[in-house]
Amino acid sequence: MTAVRVLVGTKKGGFILTSDVQRKKWDVAGPLFTGWEIYHMKGSPADPKRIFASQTSGWFGQVIQRSDDGGKTWFLPGSPEGQPMNPMGMPGGESNKFVYDTSAQTGKPLTTHQHFDGTQRPWEFKRVWHLEPSLNDPNTLYAGVEDAALFRTTDGGKTWHEMAGLRGHGTGPKWSPGAGGMGLHTILLDPKNPKRIYIAISAAGAFRTDDGGTTWKPINRGLKNEYLPEPAPEVGFCVHHMAMHSSKPDVVYMQLHQGGGVLRTDNAGDQWRPVNGNLPSDFGFPIDVHAHEPETIYVVPIQAFPGRFPPESKLRVFRSRKGGDEWEPLTKGLPQENCFVNVLRDAMSVDTCDDCGVYFGTTGGQVYCSADSGDSWAPIVRDLPAVLSVEAQTIA
Repeated sequence: MTAVRVLVGTKKGGFILTSDVQRKKWDVAGPLFTGWEIYHMKGSPADPKRIFASQTSGWFGQVIQRSDDGGKTWFLPGSPEGQPMNPMGMPGGESNKFVYDTSAQTGKPLTTHQHFDGTQRPWEFKRVWHLEPSLNDPNTLYAGVEDAALFRTTDGGKTWHEMAGLRGHGTGPKWSPGAGGMGLHTILLDPKNPKRIYIAISAAGAFRTDDGGTTWKPINRGLKNEYLPEPAPEVGFCVHHMAMHSSKPDVVYMQLHQGGGVLRTDNAGDQWRPVNGNLPSDFGFPIDVHAHEPETIYVVPIQAFPGRFPPESKLRVFRSRKGGDEWEPLTKGLPQENCFVNVLRDAMSVDTCDDCGVYFGTTGGQVYCSADSGDSWAPIVRDLPAVLSVEAQTIA
């Protein structure tokens, strides 16, 4: 029997929501890792029982948790069984060691990046924003971190190594933080070309590799940044999120910062064009694609200033069935007055059931589900901590 598992990361722990294919009654398990920020949880496509979680604390730092039984039990990869806690209250191990690549001659970082004040700063690891499991190997996992860099493990999270070709591309000194930090938050793996990966960084832009991560190229042509002296530089764009459909990996959709909005590329990022159409705002964070309709996309517009909440205080998901330009508001079951929540970049997901389910979580602690591709919505839970991420798994 098909089941659906929704992994929810919040500011005070993780939650696992499960249901059958009808998606009407849900079991809620959690909180996991109570009190910790769970930036992202995601299951392996190669082994649905294997789930990874990014667990972060301002007191205790960053660790990666792993479950091999669908979230029932968890452990820190790389920590020997029975190892005593370290002074910070966590096992030692390798799963929390993200070391930037350095020069063999000097031992110094390969590059620096631009800070808010225009000065150059060294890279400093802060947290893991996004985890992206390999499509076919349960032991391979990619991590997007702050300060922006891409790391990979091939041993199930025990050890991590930087894919330093990204920072070494040459534009690193021009990267600078967005308001929330300089995070690598989006990783898209091309299912038709295992050597192609797309990533996005706030506020540097989008990049692509076609050789498995050895070399990278910026893919920002067609983007504009009204906040810079030069409106169309090679890098310097606050990309909020990107999404694609597995059947058309050359078509990528983007949510860009205010002044950009929703864009699409039909040639793997070589050129972008705006598809905002009749959306009520050119600002938002999440964007996702219907599981079976590669031209059906979903966004949640947000009023940028003041407040960062839904326009007219109406919580609406907008759907385009034509890959953008023409949008319809989806409101049935969603609050249409006095709603002031936000939906963050990793807080929307779709399942692969025959009737595609769409899910999103809010900073007010609600997680909504649509079991009919967005036509109607119902809350699974209403009172969680602020939701940071939502990932849906369809389990056969």
